[in-house]
Amino acid sequence: MFSHSRASASELINRAKEAVTLITQPRTLASPPLFTSRPANERLASQSHRSFATMNRNDDPIEALFQQKRSLRSRMRKELRNMDPVRRSEEDAAIQSIVVNNPWFKSSKSVCAYISSPALREVDTTRIVSEILSKPANESDVPNRKKLYVPRVEDRNSNMRMLRISSVDDLIVNSMNILEPALSDSDGKQHEDVMEARDPVDLFILPGLAFDRCGRRLGRSGGYYDLFLKKYQELTKERKWKEPLGVALSYSIQIVEEGAIAVTSNDVSVDALVSPAGVIPISPAAWERSMG
Repeated sequence: MFSHSRASASELINRAKEAVTLITQPRTLASPPLFTSRPANERLASQSHRSFATMNRNDDPIEALFQQKRSLRSRMRKELRNMDPVRRSEEDAAIQSIVVNNPWFKSSKSVCAYISSPALREVDTTRIVSEILSKPANESDVPNRKKLYVPRVEDRNSNMRMLRISSVDDLIVNSMNILEPALSDSDGKQHEDVMEARDPVDLFILPGLAFDRCGRRLGRSGGYYDLFLKKYQELTKERKWKEPLGVALSYSIQIVEEGAIAVTSNDVSVDALVSPAGVIPISPAAWERSMG
């Protein structure tokens, strides 16, 4: 709750609100808007997602922003650790059912999706992956099977690739105990890199720690997805492809109030969220495809 006892405090809080609004302009895969920054003398500090700390014009606004991110990450990790296993299982099933029955999933021909990690407490994608990799009922329909690209971490400098797999047998356990694609299949054939594919990706299914209804996404601080998504945006522009739809999967407890997620110009927002309650379209592209 904000204090209005002194004019100076009220003035500073209003400036803080303005800073949050400008810093957190959404940027999506399908419709990335411009990023606006504030002059250095207009600072933002935040103690938590609910209240602003006492403002100090000499504070470092970048450090305050990253502190806000660290605080929310810590809070969300705790809430995910404490999530009831039965509820988690029910929400996993509900979210995946919504995805596989949605028009934008059914019509997609090429999908980038994450392989869920129980250790990271991510929304399960087992059914989604299985749906994409399943053989068509009619063998003559094999060419129309969806293509699936999944992430492979290359180094600690936020570099990640998306490689095509045709079976879960193409996955190996990495040093962080997370499943990712091997560089080649059992026959020694290199897995196709999505950046070298001849056809565009229609859909990105994304993980995260927290989201809001404006499309802002809080990752795990590695920057892997943001960097990769920016590179893919550049590729779509070069090849004059239609931008893919970025859809994040979220447990109900991961959706936070507007303003809780601080973002920078490096952050890429999502076009839509899928929670157990249903699809939340955010960008115009998501609204259009949800009606399809």
